Amino acid sequence: MKILLISDKLSPVLYDHFNPDIFQGVDIVISCGDLPAYYLEFIISMLNVPCYYVPGNHDNAFVKKPPPGWDLLDGNVIDFQGISIMGLGGSMKYKEGPYQYTEKEMKGRLFRMKPKIWRQKNKIDILVTHAPAKNLGDLEDLPHKGFKTFQKILDYYKPKYFLHGHVHLNYSRNPRQIKYGETEIINGYEYHIFDY
Repeated sequence: MKILLISDKLSPVLYDHFNPDIFQGVDIVISCGDLPAYYLEFIISMLNVPCYYVPGNHDNAFVKKPPPGWDLLDGNVIDFQGISIMGLGGSMKYKEGPYQYTEKEMKGRLFRMKPKIWRQKNKIDILVTHAPAKNLGDLEDLPHKGFKTFQKILDYYKPKYFLHGHVHLNYSRNPRQIKYGETEIINGYEYHIFDY
């Protein structure tokens, strides 16, 4: 299965200079947040494949007007072609906003998702978030600090992939991909295509 991962920055390759050949064979698009609705709408119209998203800390407009055609993954666990995908959007709380959480609040969100995870036979193949996990691609400043809760998910469920955004690759020295135990962690900044 070919996955197109997007996050945080509009890509000219996906918008201004769209080339369908580059994205041929993409089966699913996953957005890790902080992208405008018009951009997401354009992508779904051009690729015509299932699209899922978690909101980022700058996606306040999605509370009242979610991106058309996109399915909300935040707070959900879905089965896509036999692959279990779980989503938790938002970032560490650094000001008031609908998609910002303290560590305690994120832990509570995970706890409330336990029945949904159980219905997927306690299996998480792909974890999708906006923010990274603590010490796994995050930064030291509060807005870009990662969640310990996400690291606990990786330790317990051992997903094959952990997809996130939030930490822009152009202002950090973090690599796009890192390995943590059995999990491949991918920062979706701008766009990245990979095979599951």
